[in-house]
Amino acid sequence: MGRINWGRVILGGLLAGVIINIGENLCGGLILKKRWDAAMSALHVTMPGGAQAMTIWVLFGFVLGIFTLWLYAAIRPRYGAGVKTALCAGAAVWFLGSFLASVSSWNMGVFPSSLMIPSTLLELIEVLIAAVVGAWVYKEA
Repeated sequence: MGRINWGRVILGGLLAGVIINIGENLCGGLILKKRWDAAMSALHVTMPGGAQAMTIWVLFGFVLGIFTLWLYAAIRPRYGAGVKTALCAGAAVWFLGSFLASVSSWNMGVFPSSLMIPSTLLELIEVLIAAVVGAWVYKEA
């Protein structure tokens, strides 16, 4: 069992983070923008904007990408290199980082299912694509 190549985890994770950030901007900024605005308005709050909020969201995307690649590198010796393993890592990250949060927000009545279902499914697609693209960069030392 080889050691994790941290340089490649960071490189692949940053690439995955770019995919995640593009997906989030398409999802929240274009496709579901009106639904998100309506949901936030119903809560009597506005969606955070400005440079600080955008910086936090972008950093979050990169951290998610790096974490996804770390998980891919960690499970790669057991599952083998390739798309299937990248999809497993991406699905695990999506489940823990998106699905559970979405279910809890929906269950508490914070956001409606008409927003949470498409948002969560679009996040699944973006994280799976990001995991595969990032894993393409990863090589053992």
